[in-house]
Amino acid sequence: MVQGGALKEGDTILELVDVHMHFGKVAALSGVSLEVKKGEIHSIIGPNGAGKTVMMNCINGLYRPQKGDILYKGQRINELKPYQRAELGLSRTFQKIELFGGMTVLDNIRLGRHIQLRSGIVSGSIYVGKTRKEELECRKFLEEEIIDLLEIEDIRDKTVHMLPYGLQKRVELGRALALQPELLLLDEPLAGLNLEEVEDMARFILDINEEERWRVTCILVEHDMGVVMDISNRVFVLNFGNPIMDGPPAEVQKNPEVVKAYLGEEDLYSTRR
Repeated sequence: MVQGGALKEGDTILELVDVHMHFGKVAALSGVSLEVKKGEIHSIIGPNGAGKTVMMNCINGLYRPQKGDILYKGQRINELKPYQRAELGLSRTFQKIELFGGMTVLDNIRLGRHIQLRSGIVSGSIYVGKTRKEELECRKFLEEEIIDLLEIEDIRDKTVHMLPYGLQKRVELGRALALQPELLLLDEPLAGLNLEEVEDMARFILDINEEERWRVTCILVEHDMGVVMDISNRVFVLNFGNPIMDGPPAEVQKNPEVVKAYLGEEDLYSTRR
């Protein structure tokens, strides 16, 4: 692998090596290792309290594990802060929506773009040259790519706190995409959505992953087994901080340990369609 360089489809973009995370005497993660390939949707499943969100927080820098390594494109990033990881191309959504409710949809999405802007104070104060060019390019990207993809043109100027929950989920996804990430962490993007909204969100995730203009690698934490088994390339299973297995959806569904720990005897992974 070329450290920090351009990767090809199938190269390892993210690797967790023997990661341990403890909160006092509680072991949230115990020897977790994970390898995510560029171009895939790699899902993480497990019962409540399994450590899924803790894993996400370790990956994007909110938590620093006591032991183990996290490598992004071959570079060890354990010591990097969240904004530094974002500069490398990592972005995320949150289990609980973290939007600015008093701001408009477009302004919330614009906030995710600031890390890509390079204009200085002088050019920014007089709005000429590089600053004006960046602003026009930013507006074009947000309006022609993100807003179009997420089908939110009619609410772009609405105040976020006035929107239904399902649309707020789209706005949060739009803000994460504004960074133009190579790796997108999705923490329960379907939680609280109705059936139609779940189908729309699953379609957006597939488009982000598969369409040539995006081609974003995704790590998905989700409880909806129908969607997980439908759209994932690989599924990683956690049980109270301990990894059980990592493999293709068809193999995960048949693993007796996974069934016992999480899926249960019922056909919980049948699709909703």
